[in-house]
Amino acid sequence: MAGSRNPSPSTAGREEDDIEKIQTAGYVLNQSDSGSSMQQQQQQQQQKKKLDVRLASRDGNRDGDGDYDLERVMSQEVENAAAGSVIEGEVTGYRVYKRRWFGLLQLTLLNIIVSWDWMTFGPVAQHAAAYYGKPESAINWLSTGFLFAFVVAAPATLYMLHLGPKPSIVTAAVLILVGNWVRYAGSHRGEEGAGVFGAVMFGQILVGLAQPFVLSAPTRYSDMWFTNRGRVAATALTSLANPFGAAIGQLVVPFMVAGPTDMSNAVLYVSIISSVCAIPSFFIPASPPTPPAPSGMTPKASLRDSLPTLRSSLEIWLLLIPFSIYVGLFNSVSSLLNQIFIPYGFSADEAGIAGALLIVVGLVASAVASPVIDRTKAFVAAVKAAVPVIALGYLAFVWMPGTRGVAGPYAVLAVLGAASFSLVPVALEFLCELSHPLSPEVTSTVAWAGGQLLGGVFIVVSDALKAGDGADPPRNLDRALVFSAVLALVAVPFPLALGLFGRRDRLVMKRVRSDDSRGTLS
Repeated sequence: MAGSRNPSPSTAGREEDDIEKIQTAGYVLNQSDSGSSMQQQQQQQQQKKKLDVRLASRDGNRDGDGDYDLERVMSQEVENAAAGSVIEGEVTGYRVYKRRWFGLLQLTLLNIIVSWDWMTFGPVAQHAAAYYGKPESAINWLSTGFLFAFVVAAPATLYMLHLGPKPSIVTAAVLILVGNWVRYAGSHRGEEGAGVFGAVMFGQILVGLAQPFVLSAPTRYSDMWFTNRGRVAATALTSLANPFGAAIGQLVVPFMVAGPTDMSNAVLYVSIISSVCAIPSFFIPASPPTPPAPSGMTPKASLRDSLPTLRSSLEIWLLLIPFSIYVGLFNSVSSLLNQIFIPYGFSADEAGIAGALLIVVGLVASAVASPVIDRTKAFVAAVKAAVPVIALGYLAFVWMPGTRGVAGPYAVLAVLGAASFSLVPVALEFLCELSHPLSPEVTSTVAWAGGQLLGGVFIVVSDALKAGDGADPPRNLDRALVFSAVLALVAVPFPLALGLFGRRDRLVMKRVRSDDSRGTLS
């Protein structure tokens, strides 16, 4: 105890090429002349910390009633931050590592490709129906089954992400590889009416099972690898890669498929691209050597302990409900854009451009908004500003196909995309803040599962609301658009109620507070 435990210069030099040093949270044991009493006090503090860690790992920080004691965890977090978490006399450094970008890039690629896989058939529903010898409603089930598969895989996703992001990412890569080539096995004959729809549906469901493993992973990955000043941007990049993949599908697939017999080659090309994007997943690092911030050291609640917190937090539900509704509406409308526009005389290419515009403008808006919100932490203001704009966008879109021109629909979809995409990473990260120290994948998976489930339900309902052949124009989806607008308006009051009725203290950002107690830098 007589000497300092600072790392040697040679060790620091070896780490310099590999590590971006953001902050060294050190409890440095300075040399002291105060005698044995000072040494004994330090030894007692270390022993107490080791005992606290053992107790935390043993009982999950439960209180006397067996419930998860959030106050105790927060207290432990502040203590860790103040003391630098000395265990066995070692100093724990909070750092971020360059290797985090490899995993972030791979997670981004997987989210792009899994969503492109989803959009392989929807933008060319008429040609797909002819190639596989099925009605358009059956082609819609390729999208619907994909979304429902998310809900089926959600429990396994929670378990895998609780172990860490890499097992989840590898699982998704395997399902994407197998699912894509099963789809091609049902599509390779190249003759109209020769496609094997059952094989295509099975492959599509396999890819759908892969989606939750990567779509729910961004908050878990950013929590493990990034500081609180980079998490929103990291979550935005990886989460919004998913709709970006849908934009690619909306834009590219109609150009790949000029007629029914082109479906085979389109599925082949998508399978090759998917395989190239999936294979690097097996080589990403599993976890950083040291946590990026004090919150990274906090014992995470078990999945069993997480459920009571989710059930009892009103603020979490005020975010989960509108998030799920708006994700569901986006999935439904983007899947059916082709069938929304074509009855009014739009071409498949124009419908594809509309879908791409919805997503690309949203991505640009989110790229601008996310860094600002990362710095200001204005989560509540951002949510309350975006939600009314989204609802008004769906309301205005009811009349857009009837204009029979591209200007109105494109403008409304651009505004709708900007508001929707700005909301996604903010809502996901704010849910993590409200539920901390629950593991980030819990709220993320529940939120996305709700959105995918409702998206599948909305597609089925919209298909049922499709007009008949005698309507003007035939087989339009006007009633489905009204249905979407009503749901969007119903969701508005939920997030606007955040912080009202004397509950402002429930909006404390626990994870940010614990990290800032050590002055964590970005």
